[in-house]
Amino acid sequence: MTEQRSAAGPDEAIDEGEIAADYIEGLLDIADLDGDLEIEQTEQRTKIIVGEAGDDFGRLAEPEVVAALQDLTRLVVQQRTGEFSRLVLDVAGSRDARAQQLQRVVDTAAAEIAAGASRVALEPMSSYERKLVHDLVREHGLESESEGEGPQRHIVIVPA
Repeated sequence: MTEQRSAAGPDEAIDEGEIAADYIEGLLDIADLDGDLEIEQTEQRTKIIVGEAGDDFGRLAEPEVVAALQDLTRLVVQQRTGEFSRLVLDVAGSRDARAQQLQRVVDTAAAEIAAGASRVALEPMSSYERKLVHDLVREHGLESESEGEGPQRHIVIVPA
């Protein structure tokens, strides 16, 4: 397994990335999967990228599995550092694929609003995905708000 690690960002973020990368590397070894691992640091968050778009990670690259692995990795980091982690995990381009899927969902919802719907409720999604959707909705000139609690939190799109 090849690792590319970036040294930018505060020391805590580097530690967070190293802890997360070690954990993910261990999981890949258990699953007998091989892939490059890259750590991207910004001041806001750490991103762990496993493989590239098109790499075959099977079910491991499915959005629900990536979200679960991200949650587990965040818990490991939080346990080791004692601080909340906003780490993002991307497996084989899964984040870009999910962003494209969310674009289609928002386009469909915008068409429903244009056809006269007063509101369109979307499926529950993570806070990271909700942020993407809020931005996409604004690009359509519509408004959105989050409703619900916990795993049932979702976005409702309404006319501007």
